[in-house]
Order: sequence, then C-alpha cells, then structure tokens
Amino acid sequence: MKTFRPKIYVYAVLAVVVAIAILLYCFFFTEFSKQSNTEYIYIDADDTTDSVVVKLEKVGNSHAVNAFSNMARHFGYDGDKIRTGRYAVEPGESTFSLFRKMKNGMQSPVKLTMPESRTTDRLAAVLAHKLMLDSAEVAEQLADQEFCNKYGCDTSTVMALFIPDTYEVYWNISLDKLMKKMEKANNNFWNEERTTKANAMGLTKDEVATLASIVDEETANNSEKPMIAGMYFNRLKKGMPLQADPTIKFALKDFALRRIYHKLLTVDSPYNTYKNQGLPPGPIKIASVAGIDAVLNYVHHDYLYMCAKEDFSGTHNFAVTYAEHLQNAAKYTKALNNRGIK
Repeated sequence: MKTFRPKIYVYAVLAVVVAIAILLYCFFFTEFSKQSNTEYIYIDADDTTDSVVVKLEKVGNSHAVNAFSNMARHFGYDGDKIRTGRYAVEPGESTFSLFRKMKNGMQSPVKLTMPESRTTDRLAAVLAHKLMLDSAEVAEQLADQEFCNKYGCDTSTVMALFIPDTYEVYWNISLDKLMKKMEKANNNFWNEERTTKANAMGLTKDEVATLASIVDEETANNSEKPMIAGMYFNRLKKGMPLQADPTIKFALKDFALRRIYHKLLTVDSPYNTYKNQGLPPGPIKIASVAGIDAVLNYVHHDYLYMCAKEDFSGTHNFAVTYAEHLQNAAKYTKALNNRGIK
C-alpha cells in the first residue's frame, strides 16, 4: 500500500492545481461585459478604486466586477495608479484584459467635432461636455492674453485658430495639448494655395476668418457665400463701413435678435461695424471652412449693398446703388411686418 501513496499525493496535488487553475480562469479570464455592444468607462481625476468599481458594475457581470476589485486590491490599482481616460469594454473581453488596459492607461480616443461656436464661453461649454476639461478654466484661459499668445493669437483672434473638423483626441487631453493640436491643424489648413489667395486680397488669415464669420452669420446657403463675401470685400476696398447686422448681435451678445432696429446700431463696441470702419477685432464665431473658402474665392462684382429677400429663403437681393438697396429693404421690412416679426 505504501508504494501507491506517492501516486495518490501526486494526483491530489494535480487535482488541487487544476481546480485552482479552473477557478482562476473563471474568476479572471471569463467575459467581463454583460453587454452585447462596446461600452465605455470614463475615469476622471477624482475617481477612487471604489468609484471605478461602481462604474464597472453598470456594464460588467457581478463575478467579473468582484474579480476586478480583487485585482485592484492585490496589484495596487489605487491613488495615483488610477489612470484617467476613456476605456472601451469590449464584448467578450476578459476581466484580466480590461484590468491591464485600465491600469496601463490604454484608453480609446474620442471623435471631437469642433463646433462653430459664437463665443469662447460657448466653446468652453462644448469642450467640457465632450472632454475631461473644466468649462470655467477653459473660458478663463481663452480670455487670457498670455495664454493665447502661446499659440500665435490673442483673445480677439483665438477663435480663428479653430478649424471646424472632426479630430481624434484622448478624452483626458489637456487644454494645452488640445490648443497645440488646433494650432497644427490650422497651419495645415492654411496651405500655400489659401495663403496665396489671402495675400492677394491683402488680408491675414485671421482677417479672412473674421470676414468669413460674418458671411457665415449672414446665410447658411453655401452657394451664396462667395457673393456675400464679394459684397463685403468691395466695401472694405472702398473704405466703407461693413454695416453687418450679425456684428451688432455679437456686440450685444443677443443672438436671438430677428430684427436690427436703428436704436441698436449705437451700441458702443469695437464689433459695431456701423460705427467702426473696417473689420472687427476678430471673428464673431468660429468660421466654417465653407465660409473661409467663400472669402478666398469671392465673386468679383460691383454690388455694395444687400438685403435679405422678402420670401425668407435665406438668400439676398443685391444692389449697386443705395437707392436700389432702399427698395429692397422696403420689401423686406414689409414682409417682416406682415409676419409680425419684431
């Protein structure tokens, strides 16, 4: 009988090893997610091990979440070892794989579509909603001259730095890195062709963006934008005030205005293009690519005036003389009154 004991011991040990291996596999390597689609976990600077686990409970199986919690406890996933970011929880992904990904900061990027915001405050709010940024801090920095100077602009022209497009960034990107990315994208956008056209007009790229922002606010009809750009450029060349209604809305910070009455034209602001000659200090919104290219490829004509069409199509009647313009304006005013628009 003694000769068989070693074999019994070996079998017993093997059985224990196999059982432990099965337990470890079930505990650590089974599927974490209980979802059929990819889910995302957002970890910010305030998160702790406990709060991370709470977030994981929404997408993971209970035993898998417990396994993650045990891994965190035994492998020091706490304090400054918790890496901020946006992490994908893939269907079929093991608990160990997810833990390793989060512990090593292997996050998934986000698609950030840069909006055509009218003010830096609104831009800050959008960025804070989409990224791990504080809206108040972003707004404060964009209003800081020294901060803006780092990226080749000032507080008036900073909106010209942003080119509306979709960018791939990490959710926890810092504002400084985001601005550097925007600066690089801006430099790439202003290629030799666009720069040459701006120079031929006698405008800087910031001035082009400023004029484009006004054109954008005048119409959503991209096909008409080069025509409007030509009208405003004619005014610039002749030294006439632009008299652009959208700049009054910007000066008043009242973008819901539907009619610009004469009493509003006296607002004291460098953005009031009725009182001040030339372009305003900077864009009144983040200009669209269509708006910028409309300015660079403006239609050459003799029109100096325009007025919204009385059919409310979003397009305009153009005029060479002020007398013609008054006739167009009268038709539009009548249409506004008939609709009771104040």
